[in-house]
Amino acid sequence: MPTPELAPREALHNLYRDHHGWLLQLLRRKLGGNLDHAADIAHDTFERVMKTNLKPVMQEPRGYLTTVATNVVRNHIRRSMIEQAYLDALATQPETHAPSPETQALLIEALDMACQVLEGLPSRTRQIFVMGQVEGLPYKQISEELDVSLNVVQKAIVNGIKHCYAAVYG
Repeated sequence: MPTPELAPREALHNLYRDHHGWLLQLLRRKLGGNLDHAADIAHDTFERVMKTNLKPVMQEPRGYLTTVATNVVRNHIRRSMIEQAYLDALATQPETHAPSPETQALLIEALDMACQVLEGLPSRTRQIFVMGQVEGLPYKQISEELDVSLNVVQKAIVNGIKHCYAAVYG
């Protein structure tokens, strides 16, 4: 007789009960023994899993959890780098221009989201787009620096704008 599928809540509970300790130890080893950081990543991993279809998770739970946790670690690293770059830039400004802690948090969140969107672009398109739209370089200079045609630069900028528009407006 086939076993009935578990209700999503019960399946998630069992997944957490059976694999949380294992995931925590795996992350602890990968993160240099920092239990607090490992616990944060494990929590974020299970939070993401809660938002997905559990069927593929239940087929290979440890492989799936490892993949999700790796992506969460990557996101945390990216966010830390963005936050550090922002704080370094902020340190060069006079204290009178410093935004409030709430504004700083919102700015870091916005920068993180922008980086996530840009990471969705192919590498060369992203490079050209950033050079043109963020660094403000003229298309001709980008073309010469990257040894590509002006047409390639123009198409990459257009594709970058389309990608960003789709990310923001669906």
